[in-house]
Formats: sequence, structure tokens, C-alpha cells
Amino acid sequence: MEDIALLVLGILISIMGVVNCTGNISTIHSYNRRKVKEEDIPRYGKVMGIGSLIIGLALIVAYILELTTNLPAELIILPAFIAGILVLLYGQFKYNKGIF
Repeated sequence: MEDIALLVLGILISIMGVVNCTGNISTIHSYNRRKVKEEDIPRYGKVMGIGSLIIGLALIVAYILELTTNLPAELIILPAFIAGILVLLYGQFKYNKGIF
């Protein structure tokens, strides 16, 4: 139970991902969404939501696997974190024309 923060963080990030997937990008910093065109908001939200979901679900799965097996969480978190960040960066560069 010492890794409960892993589960809580995973749930919070996953909820943010679902909110973003629905087209509500208010959870994304304003400087990260200021250049997104109005017609691209739903697609931008979906890409950013998918990236957040990848990271959030990986944290949840890592927590569950740590409880049930002796596998270290890093085996799941690190590759998923890299994949999630790459998806987030893709969305930033495609729809916001840069990170800021």
C-alpha cells in the first residue's frame, strides 16, 4: 500500500485524458493551447487526451502489477511514459505549432 500515490496520480491523469478526449482542453495550460485553431480543438483534445491516458493507465497498471507480482513498476511506467510524451509532443507540434 506504500505506492498508493501511484494509483491516485494515475486516476487523476486518466480523468484529465478523458476530459481532453471529449474536446474540453481547459485542463491544458493556456500557453500550450493558445495557437490551436478553433476547428482543430477537438482533434487537439483527442491527441492530448490519448497521450494523457497512456501515461495515466500505465501508472494504474503498474500499481496493480506491483500488488500482484514482484515486477518493478519501472518496467511498465518508463516505456509508457515515453510513448505518452511522444504523443503529447506530436499534438503540440501539429496543432500548436510548437511547445509554447
